Amino acid sequence: MISTIAVTHNRLSLLRQCVENVLFRTSELTTEIIIWNNASIDGTREYLDSLGDGRVRIVHHPENLAMNARARALALASGDYLIELDDDVVDAPPRWDETLLEAYQRLPQIGRLAANLAYDPRDVASRYLRYMREVRGEYPLRNVNGIKILEGTPGGACTLTSRELYERIGGYREHKRLAYWRPEVPYEKQMRKLGYRSALLADLEVRHAGGHQYSAVPEAKIEYHAHELKVKRRKDAVKRLLLAVPGARAFNTRFRWFDPPAPQYDPEMWAHETPPADVRSQNPTT
Repeated sequence: MISTIAVTHNRLSLLRQCVENVLFRTSELTTEIIIWNNASIDGTREYLDSLGDGRVRIVHHPENLAMNARARALALASGDYLIELDDDVVDAPPRWDETLLEAYQRLPQIGRLAANLAYDPRDVASRYLRYMREVRGEYPLRNVNGIKILEGTPGGACTLTSRELYERIGGYREHKRLAYWRPEVPYEKQMRKLGYRSALLADLEVRHAGGHQYSAVPEAKIEYHAHELKVKRRKDAVKRLLLAVPGARAFNTRFRWFDPPAPQYDPEMWAHETPPADVRSQNPTT
């Protein structure tokens, strides 16, 4: 019923935890696990070839396709529901896939539903999620059909969608120029045009171990994020010019043409259990 895909490259230590503490804790609803090995040379091939679970299908690719491999791995999947899982998700509760699917089926307007990330001050993704909630007021907590969700766009750490929707949208695409990028971004744009939203399942937490404190960050990934930051700064400069026009700020508040420029995110301010009070919202979303 569920196909789960994971893409990996030279992160054997994290991958072991992902397989043993996450993929092998899935329920019988997960009938297929596709692990795409992007030309790893750290013993990943040997480890994956030793796995004895009959649900597991291994693809050893001769080059590192990075995030473009997600589209290829999902193209191989046969399940009615599709889960993309980062190889640095290292812990999850038993039968987490069942929990995610049952919630998804009760949320007809949610096209992508992700597990929530347990806060870890060393993990870049959970730090950023906390910043977005407590400072920016994003990912508000809502109760929909008895399911508590944090409404907003998740990444691909542990995210479920239906095959029917995935095929309607045309699936993930591969970037012609970049290997490291975010294929869920154009997917989400097309999904919203069809009237769907996305969210994190508030009460289902997994542990994510991302960033340089857990593994080496590829140079190509660093370059991609630097490029994203440069683009954001250009867009923010244009937004500031537009908002300086008399009356523009009031109209933008009313019609929400675009999000106003936000303070630059400083990850180091969130690299501890309790972020400094002066960077937290006075009225945080809970």
